[in-house]
Amino acid sequence: MLHHLSFAVADLARSSAFYDAALAPLGYIRVWDDSVAVGYGHPGGGDKFAIKLRPGAQTVPGEGFHVAFAAPSREAADLFFAAALQHGGQDNGGSELCPEYDDHYYAAFVIDPDGYRIEAVINQAV
Repeated sequence: MLHHLSFAVADLARSSAFYDAALAPLGYIRVWDDSVAVGYGHPGGGDKFAIKLRPGAQTVPGEGFHVAFAAPSREAADLFFAAALQHGGQDNGGSELCPEYDDHYYAAFVIDPDGYRIEAVINQAV
C-alpha cells in the first residue's frame, strides 16, 4: 500500500547514526544520501523510509502514531532494540512477544532521538 515514508529530523548526523545502527539488523541499509536527507531500503532497491533535515523544533505525531519495520526474525528485533538504545533511542515497551496483538506477534518498541515511535516486528510462528 505505501510506497515510502519520511520523517523530519532536527540533526541529520545524529538521526542517520541512529537509523544506520537500528535498521541494520533488519536488513535495511542506506540506499542513498545527500547533505539534507538519507534514504533506507533493501540492498539494491529504492528507499522505503527516509529522514530529512528540518532544522529547529520538530512536530512529532502523538502517541497514536508509530511506524513498524518488518523484522526477519525475533533475534533481529532484539538486535534492533539493543542498537536503538545504544544510539540515542529510548525504550518504549521492550522487545517481547505481544500476545495481545496475535499469538506470534513479536516486537521491539523504541522512541527515536527526535521522538518518533517506531518498532520492529515479526508476526509468524517460530
